[in-house]
Amino acid sequence: MYLTAEKKTEIFSEFGQSATDTGSAEGQIALFTFRIKHLTEHLKENKKDMFTMRSLVRLVGKRRKLLDYLKSKDIERYREIIKKLGIRK
Repeated sequence: MYLTAEKKTEIFSEFGQSATDTGSAEGQIALFTFRIKHLTEHLKENKKDMFTMRSLVRLVGKRRKLLDYLKSKDIERYREIIKKLGIRK
């Protein structure tokens, strides 16, 4: 499996408040970004996998909503997470 418990803990400890802080917007955005990158690589090899395409579109939408929320609440946290993850150019 591509996403183990150790990898999740690593993501949340790096981007969240702590390793067990799975509810923070930054941690969730980082986790969604990791999953989006994995699904994108999968779709490069399997172009006709429409179920994965649907899952990818849903994940991007969820991440977008969280980013919009973070932008409206705290613009500095939004800018920091965008810079760390390299989402926007």
